[in-house]
Amino acid sequence: MIRPETPADYDAIYDFVKTAFETAKVSNDKEQDFVSQLRTSSGYLPEMALVAEQTDASGQSRIVGHMMLTKSEIVRDGGTPRETRFPTLLLAPLAVALGERCHGLGAELVRESFKRAKQAGFASILLVGDPAYYERFGFQRADQFDIHPTAKIPPQYVLIYALTPDALCGVSGVTTAF
Repeated sequence: MIRPETPADYDAIYDFVKTAFETAKVSNDKEQDFVSQLRTSSGYLPEMALVAEQTDASGQSRIVGHMMLTKSEIVRDGGTPRETRFPTLLLAPLAVALGERCHGLGAELVRESFKRAKQAGFASILLVGDPAYYERFGFQRADQFDIHPTAKIPPQYVLIYALTPDALCGVSGVTTAF
């Protein structure tokens, strides 16, 4: 079952994300703190912070997946007194329990996030991640659209997805997401 997180989940999510990233291919050991930071930011969207739960035979449920979409922007300074801001979402982090990996749970969370983002009227989703994983969903290198991070992240890992056709037409600039 995939559902939005609730305040009652916060401690369990913190522990879950920490444990999930202990066995991840790439980790900075701070993903659980990043979740807490995103949750207290002005971009936090509680309905887009998703938990995947699994219930065992005894009726006990446990978290087996978590991901968040938070509001962000792409900012273009065209040399005029006004900069142009394009709203977008940041997908980060995506965590799946070790025993549930390679069974499609991460893909279910990503697809559910797309559905919720479209329903909320967003046009795009940004992330920093493994291109081999995220390209299957239609993510592309952001630098192909002249979208760049403020942080020094290798461009092949900064990816963007257009939720609707032409959503990225005329969009370029610096992302405030990372």
